[in-house]
Amino acid sequence: MLFRIDTTSSVPLGDQIAACARRAVVGGSVRPGERLPAARMLAGSLGVNVHTVLRGYQQLRDEGLIELRRGRGAIVADGASARARAQLVERVGEFVADALELGLTDDEVMSMVSAALKA
Repeated sequence: MLFRIDTTSSVPLGDQIAACARRAVVGGSVRPGERLPAARMLAGSLGVNVHTVLRGYQQLRDEGLIELRRGRGAIVADGASARARAQLVERVGEFVADALELGLTDDEVMSMVSAALKA
C-alpha cells in the first residue's frame, strides 16, 4: 500500500494518512483481515512523528474501518461493512469539501445534513 502525504497541504497529516488507507480499502487493494503498515515503520518512511500515524489510525478505528490490536497492529475490519463505511466516509468528505468550496458555513452544511435526515 502506498501512502502519500503533502506537507504543504492545510489538511492535517494524520487525516491524510487516514485518507490514504481509506482509499486503499475502497479501491480493494487492501482487504479485510490485512494489516496496515506498523506505525513506527510508516512514520519513518513518511518522515513524520509516530503519533501522527497513530492519530490517523485512531481515526480509522473510530470509523470502524480498522481494529487496533496491541502487538498485532492495525488490521482492516472484517466484512463488506468496512468497505461500505470507507466509501461513505469518502463521499461525506467530498460533500463537505464541495460545500466549503461554495462558501457555505458549518451551520449551513449541518442544516443540509439535518434536512436530508428528515427527508
